[in-house]
Amino acid sequence: MPRRQDRQPSSLTIAEVIAELQVSRSTFYYWRQTGKAPRCIKLPNGEIRVRRTDLDRWLESLEEAA
Repeated sequence: MPRRQDRQPSSLTIAEVIAELQVSRSTFYYWRQTGKAPRCIKLPNGEIRVRRTDLDRWLESLEEAA
C-alpha cells in the first residue's frame, strides 16, 4: 500500500491549482465567474477546493485534436 505522502491529494486548494496551471488567481476566478473553470467545492468556511479528478477531467476536455 502506498504511503500517504506518495499519493496525490484528492482535493486541491486554489493556490495548488493555479500553481499547477501557471495562471494568476484573478484569471482562475474569472474562469469561475464565466463558467470556464473546473468544477469546484465550496466548503462551509468559504474556502474553495477542486477535486483532482475534476481538474484532470477538465484539462482533458480542453485538449484539441492534432
